[in-house]
Amino acid sequence: MHGLHTADQVRTAEAALMRTVADGALMRRAAAGLAHHVGELLGATYGRRVVLLVGAGDNGGDALWAGAGLRRRGAHVTAVLTAPGRAHPGGLAALRAARGRTVAADDLGAALAAVARADVVDDGIVGISGRGALRDPAPELVAAAADAAGVPVVACDLPSGVDCDTGATVGPHVRAALTVTFGTRKPVHALAAPLCGPVRLVDIGLGPFLPAEPHAWVLSDADAGARWPVPGPDDDKYSQGVAGIAAGSATYPGAAVLAAGAAALSTSGMVRFAGSAADEVRRHWPEIVATGDITDAGRTQAWAVGPGLGTGGQGLAVLTEALDRDVPLCLDADAITLLARHPHLRDRIHGEPVVLTPHAGEFARIAGEVGDDRVGAVRRAAADLGVTVLLKGNATVVAAPDGRVLVDPARDSWAATAGSGDVLTGMLGALLAAGLDPWWAAGCATLVHARAATAAAREHGLPPVPAPASALQAAIPVALRAVRAAAGGTA
Repeated sequence: MHGLHTADQVRTAEAALMRTVADGALMRRAAAGLAHHVGELLGATYGRRVVLLVGAGDNGGDALWAGAGLRRRGAHVTAVLTAPGRAHPGGLAALRAARGRTVAADDLGAALAAVARADVVDDGIVGISGRGALRDPAPELVAAAADAAGVPVVACDLPSGVDCDTGATVGPHVRAALTVTFGTRKPVHALAAPLCGPVRLVDIGLGPFLPAEPHAWVLSDADAGARWPVPGPDDDKYSQGVAGIAAGSATYPGAAVLAAGAAALSTSGMVRFAGSAADEVRRHWPEIVATGDITDAGRTQAWAVGPGLGTGGQGLAVLTEALDRDVPLCLDADAITLLARHPHLRDRIHGEPVVLTPHAGEFARIAGEVGDDRVGAVRRAAADLGVTVLLKGNATVVAAPDGRVLVDPARDSWAATAGSGDVLTGMLGALLAAGLDPWWAAGCATLVHARAATAAAREHGLPPVPAPASALQAAIPVALRAVRAAAGGTA
């Protein structure tokens, strides 16, 4: 589990750290780490062509100092200065002392020629304080780097043109093959992971000066594996938690099969299903105790309600009955729409152990448009509604009412398929029934769900191929074995 710190948090920590070290030491630490990772990417440094895209300020200074280090290791280094009069003086002097070459971006032909010949391009245009899209002449240089087949772009701290705190883009920006960041990871690295590529963290001594509570957290496989409930020698099918699933209909029986089966595969010692798709659930999952009506369902420790339920009177009756059970709830899909239509139900969930799992459209119905700041939007919604909110997406954001936030940056998009949300709902219902805190349950379920999607896509070899939600559901045990192994449990 690691924290994501905002630009303001980082700047405050850097200011405190700089008071304890020699002038320029921090930049040289960062540059040494950047040079190391660029060299590692190249394999052999000697004779290779490195082009630095250098903006004004400290981000450009990091790139220039790194270029000086690479030049001393035998690389041919050219710095393309997008703001020649404002390039970092110390970094520029260091590069020139190492016999590195500089080109003003105003000499566009020479600058583009240097980029075209590069073996690697280092993006040091703007840093964590940058806002908005890239400005001329940077977009043309970045486009040239993207067009140079096989030439990786290494971002210095973050891809230029991508907002540090939100991961949002509003125009031309860098798409990096690798990002080297300093001191701590930032929200952009999780919220815009596809634009960052793999992220390498360089320790510059910032840790003791960062706030204890970051802007958001990112869970690891080991975090999920350590908290995932497994039966002990004294457990039975009841003590592990009985999960209730109210989902599906005659029109959408698949939602019931996916949600109920996911609960059975996840952890629950017992799953009870209630709904008109009971026969379909029994046919696919004979171990699930299924009934046609929630009022006939036995005792459970949690309910997962909503996928394929319908938003008419019958769906409303099911949701109301689940609320009356006074147990933790996972509310998804149609249950969220019903909450949006019936404000008095929102009053009933406030302060209760409830997880809402909307996609962006459902989120807008109950909490307003998401906008560019996904973390801020979900944090506000969780506080206003008094429940844990899980906003689905390639970067899923989970916020608790007390302000805790985690981001799960999926490694791929294989979970973007119809029915995958139903699987997530069932997994969450099982974890809530087992007694996990709603925020932890949402985070762990999201991570394992993403791993299962990847496993399903890889089932028939590499490269992966699209897999339906039923294959994702079937891969839950594979994902669980992986996270359990990462946590030191039995693989």
